[in-house]
Amino acid sequence: MAEGVRHLEVVVPAVGDPPEDIGTGHPIRGVTEQVAADPSAWTPQLAALVGAMFEDLAPEWHLHHAPDRLAPLVDALDRGGPFPGPVVELGAGAGAGTEALVARFGHVVALDLAAGMLARLRVQGASRVQADASVLPVADGSIGTLVCVNMLLLAHEVRRVLAPGGALVWVNSIGERTPIHLSAEAVAASLGDGFGVMASRASWGTWAVARRS
Repeated sequence: MAEGVRHLEVVVPAVGDPPEDIGTGHPIRGVTEQVAADPSAWTPQLAALVGAMFEDLAPEWHLHHAPDRLAPLVDALDRGGPFPGPVVELGAGAGAGTEALVARFGHVVALDLAAGMLARLRVQGASRVQADASVLPVADGSIGTLVCVNMLLLAHEVRRVLAPGGALVWVNSIGERTPIHLSAEAVAASLGDGFGVMASRASWGTWAVARRS
């Protein structure tokens, strides 16, 4: 059984009208929940479909970013540490969060399934790697921090690659309105034993940090 989630007070309140709910009913929401519950659901066929979807979105991906989208990532980094290296960002996309990560850590490996996304990621200090997050090209227990901003959770690979004391940073930039969304409790349940989880909200987003014992 997964450990409980410790919810921290909100220090970055939401301001103004809520963003459009683009997540409820979106097809990728079902994929997100299914894969988190059962990683074997992430088949080569499904990977190809999701990869093609993001390849199609890549040319206009910058138009899909909500205001204050980085607030939950920055809040998680401010309050959820420490974050040992090396740092790998999964589902980096075109680099919306990568610049903030490089500013914090100096160097980040930015990984994405879609080559079209990575072609638009031009952040000095980020190494770009095209790969499927279900089969990460890294050794067991070799990663200090994994960052997922609006990214699917492949829990078996998180467990395989995170070092003792390592952390998963899970961010949904507009919270429950994000297509790829999991609650902190769902993240904890997917990872299972051996992780302590803290979570909070920032602006309209949510975040969780799961640290390996």
